[in-house]
Amino acid sequence: MQASPRKELSLFDSTCIIVGIIIGVGIFETAPIVAASMNGPFNTLAVWFAGGVLALTGALCYAELATTYPREGGDFVYLRRAYGGWAGYLFGWSQLAIIRPVDIALLAFIFARYARALYNPWQYSSVAYAAAAVVVLTIINIIGVKESKWTQNILTVIKVAGLLLIAGAGFLASYHPVSPAESATLTIGGVQLAMILVLFTFGGWNEMAYVAAEVKKPQRNIVRALVVGTVGVTVLYLLINCAFLRALGFAGMADSNAVAVDTLGKAFPDAAGRLVCVLICISALGSVNGLVFTGARITYAMGIHHRAFRVVGTWNGRLGTPVWSLVLQGCLSLAIIFLARSFIDTILYSEPVVWLFFLATAVSVFVLRRKDRDIPRSYRIFGYPVTTIVF
Repeated sequence: MQASPRKELSLFDSTCIIVGIIIGVGIFETAPIVAASMNGPFNTLAVWFAGGVLALTGALCYAELATTYPREGGDFVYLRRAYGGWAGYLFGWSQLAIIRPVDIALLAFIFARYARALYNPWQYSSVAYAAAAVVVLTIINIIGVKESKWTQNILTVIKVAGLLLIAGAGFLASYHPVSPAESATLTIGGVQLAMILVLFTFGGWNEMAYVAAEVKKPQRNIVRALVVGTVGVTVLYLLINCAFLRALGFAGMADSNAVAVDTLGKAFPDAAGRLVCVLICISALGSVNGLVFTGARITYAMGIHHRAFRVVGTWNGRLGTPVWSLVLQGCLSLAIIFLARSFIDTILYSEPVVWLFFLATAVSVFVLRRKDRDIPRSYRIFGYPVTTIVF
């Protein structure tokens, strides 16, 4: 009898997966650009709030789907059931060959960039750091779910504590009042750019669906983890933006090239740069670990249904992990690291595909309510159909 996933993820574990993947490094990179695009502090906070609301509408869609079909694979399961085997295969193949290895490589590059700022022993240390992050975290995930989930929990707690430290430094700094010149007219292009960056920074709220079969009491804890994780990150993002605005003023925030360093520098001027580098390294590693953990479950689900990928559709009974899915995913991520060698080249490779599948999964909510009307649903989307249409 073939081994199968065991229910080892508690509500806290599940929430840490979501929060740990969402809070990567985007908030440090995008906050100043979003502020400059929105032309005012209140508009800036409004677009971050709107991004949180949209992420929550998406999380509610996934909550209904994941509790109705609590299996490994997430979108692979929903798209396959809604549209046929071809749709699930297309999603699984794109995740295996493009999206997941690229996302892992992307975050590994960011980890390497800030690790080099702390210690740069040789010319190619960036590639070496990125590759080492993928190899080490893949091995941890192969060893067992317990080891990988505790790695995720610890990294998530540290990164949230670090963000709260930056927020605290911002609120303790001297107040910079908003001047009339800091509230210019909004432009459509500015709002569009800001929303794209905000939604990118909120990315990862859907990852819980990929490990649904490993969640304890899935009908209850999947919904809670999705909602608590998404709402919690929204509150934290609003808090950190308020801290940036208070410490630097709107103009200072919008013009900053290192907004977290500048804010933390108000309280720790001599150590701010290194502290932020450490925090970003931890944040990036937490996101990489979460992506490695959840991504292998998609490949595993595809291997169960498609003979060509049968080798990755096996679950190791002794270790309790999809070993060959993790190995293949790690190898593809390493290949992208060695070939791409840059952050921008990596991100341009994958984003259009990601959002196309988000759209298809959102539409599948309507399709599956009609197609599987006899299947009991322990959770139904609040505000349906408006919530789903908005997403």
